[in-house]
Amino acid sequence: MALVLHVGQENKNGFKGLIAAEYAGVEVKLAENFEMGVTNKSPEFLKMNPLGKVPVLETPDGPVFESNAIARYVARLKADNQLCGSSLIDYAHVEQWMDFSAMEIDANISRWLYPRLGYMQYIPLAEEGAVAALKRALDALNIHLASNTYLVGHSVTLADIVMICNLYYGFKHIMTKTFTSEFPHVERYFWTVANQPKIKKFLGDFKQAESVPAVQSAKKPAQAKESAKPKAKAEPKKEAPKPKAEAAEEEEAPKPKPKNPLDLLPPSKMILDDWKRLYSNTKSNFREVAIKGFWDMYDPEGYSLWFCDYKYNDENTVSFVTLNKVSGFLQRMDLARKYAFGKMLIIGNEPPYKVKGLWLFRGPEIPKFVMDECYDMELYDWKKADISDEEQKERVNQMIEDHEPFEGEALLDAKCFK
Repeated sequence: MALVLHVGQENKNGFKGLIAAEYAGVEVKLAENFEMGVTNKSPEFLKMNPLGKVPVLETPDGPVFESNAIARYVARLKADNQLCGSSLIDYAHVEQWMDFSAMEIDANISRWLYPRLGYMQYIPLAEEGAVAALKRALDALNIHLASNTYLVGHSVTLADIVMICNLYYGFKHIMTKTFTSEFPHVERYFWTVANQPKIKKFLGDFKQAESVPAVQSAKKPAQAKESAKPKAKAEPKKEAPKPKAEAAEEEEAPKPKPKNPLDLLPPSKMILDDWKRLYSNTKSNFREVAIKGFWDMYDPEGYSLWFCDYKYNDENTVSFVTLNKVSGFLQRMDLARKYAFGKMLIIGNEPPYKVKGLWLFRGPEIPKFVMDECYDMELYDWKKADISDEEQKERVNQMIEDHEPFEGEALLDAKCFK
């Protein structure tokens, strides 16, 4: 019997088990025709979870409910993964952060968000307490993430999966940029991990909340009036109301995908894939072959070159954290792969390390969709390269070929986006 997850759409708690399964290489199927408010009230479902709550995982050995328990079960089905840590102390820390995420993050986001959506009574004093408690928790998390890319160890664990899922509703529905800017390491961590391919597969593309939702009137359960009616006249059960943001997503008719504005630009003599191929295939005489080929291809009317400098180099005190930070940036730039080429240099023999980059973009400016959708862009100062200036042109050459020393300093590493 295959594992079957009973859960509604866009459910952050359901995502925990699905993401864990993705990392563990375990197949989990979603229950067919699941209707929240109907299926979870059926006798068959109530045998699996008497409370009628989701998610529930159906296994050959019986059902499992509670989202963290489901994630743990799935992660441990295969021993050849690091989701639970690689040592006893790692395991303890994974459990520690999962508990912290549930009690300090998820609970306080829920106490802030759900009353505003009308699913709990709105009490201003209670909201004030929830926001204050959430800020204390985010501050503690921010301190930990100042020197850690992930919560435990050097790769994604169950702790990260649960934390990101619990932060997801907050970032999407109520935690605005103004609110989260007090916790820059949490911001960087959230967008870095949320954009990992195996996590983004379920969370999808979404933007941070632009405003705190207005308070809505408390909603009463649909069954409240029906309970007084004779059974013969009872109306068919209806799906329980969902948060407005999710309901809108389900009801909105699919729209045709608009063309990227860069596809509407006049044709360019520079074929980006030809340059990427030349760069990748040149193994010797790099300056004579690849660099010369780049300038032969370069079209200043169809493309532009940009230097970038990381604004917070004084934070780059741990080498692997700095390298992971740059790797995360390049992962999130995947949306621009068709229109860009980049080189990122991590500079210095000892901390603090400097991060500098060179980017080739289609069009005369940095594409607006990149600035809007890639969170990291605002972490860098950007300057358009003036190739009529021989000094700047030589700097472009050196960055493309990973010249060392670069500006008098050794390279810790160099990464390419192509």
